[in-house]
Amino acid sequence: MSSTETTTDAPLEAMHGLPPTVVYCKSCVMSNQRPASTPEFQKGKTSDLEYASFGEDGICDACRYHEFKKTIDWSERKQWLVDICDRHRSKDGSWDVLVPGSGGKDSIFVSHYLKTEMGMHPLTVTWAPHAYTDVGWHNMQAWQQAGHDNILVTPNPKVHAKLTRLSFENLLNPFQPFIIGQKMLAPKMALKFGINFIMYGENQGERHNKFEDALKATMNPDHFTRPSEDTPIRLGGVDRHELAEEHDISLADTHIYLPALREDVEKAQVEVHHMTTYVPWSTQRNFYYAKEICDFQTNPYGRSEGTFSKYASLDDKIDGFHYFTMFVKFGQGRAVDDACRDIRDGYLSREEGVALVRRYDGEFPDRHYKFFLEYTGLTEEEFWYHIDRNRSPHLWDKNDNDWVLRHPCE
Repeated sequence: MSSTETTTDAPLEAMHGLPPTVVYCKSCVMSNQRPASTPEFQKGKTSDLEYASFGEDGICDACRYHEFKKTIDWSERKQWLVDICDRHRSKDGSWDVLVPGSGGKDSIFVSHYLKTEMGMHPLTVTWAPHAYTDVGWHNMQAWQQAGHDNILVTPNPKVHAKLTRLSFENLLNPFQPFIIGQKMLAPKMALKFGINFIMYGENQGERHNKFEDALKATMNPDHFTRPSEDTPIRLGGVDRHELAEEHDISLADTHIYLPALREDVEKAQVEVHHMTTYVPWSTQRNFYYAKEICDFQTNPYGRSEGTFSKYASLDDKIDGFHYFTMFVKFGQGRAVDDACRDIRDGYLSREEGVALVRRYDGEFPDRHYKFFLEYTGLTEEEFWYHIDRNRSPHLWDKNDNDWVLRHPCE
């Protein structure tokens, strides 16, 4: 079957605000349990999420948008990019576009393309991972050595570790502090250096959100600005003003995570764009592009844990736990993400994608498990307590001592 719709005699509880009925896309391997993007700094509980949208034909919005992209005149889109760059290009060689990134294949492609093809003068900025892997640090250096200025911003490690633990305990999302910092950094750095053009790589709306969100050329300011000084900010599921009393994290400690004010961004006329709007996008092509222009390296262990690919999300020792917790909460993890991408790009059939998902999705990231426990201060018992209490009954069943998905991809 290419889609699955599940009913039971007695409805089972659906946690985290998840849709109670599991439906798989007829085209790719994503289900309606896949969370869409919402502003991370506003999340106070896991039910604050929105989920992937499907059309009446059983096709997810991401696949629908991918089909729409086949109708795009990319020569016209490239001219749009030329026009934008002409409007912002500096005449004295000063920075005129800000490119946020980690030194992965996609950020390497974006910054190098803007510099060599568009004649721009990019400043690259990086929000540091929780803890660099060896290959991640190597690729970060290779990115810079390809000819780019870079500013690396590293939050207070003690505070970041505390927030990571809180995010794991309260949201089962240990990546939330990193995601917040990553999203908030570029607009704040643009304001600091007087750059009013930001270019991200992929529009996440193209992969996970509603069709109409994917059509937008610029990023929704809700995701990277706060409307006012009084906007509630939640870190690790806790209101920022309560962290000091309950967790010994002061307001000053959390200042680095604050989004820019909406009025400041609007006054400076900062434009936030996605490269996927203007050029045909392929992660595999970006990989070969990065390999050609610098010494970009893949996972030295072969494929990454939880999937079949070896060239994405390599820089952080906690990457694997981001995808594993996603698998626990939503029934789909890293292999689903990779398979959906490769099916849409024509590298896999849906049947091949299903087989890869059933083989690799949810594989436990054992390689850095000890480090994760040490970093967060969790015991093994605490770790598994929070993992298992977040398994939604409508997704998970326990067979003896093994947890199994009630409705695996098919």
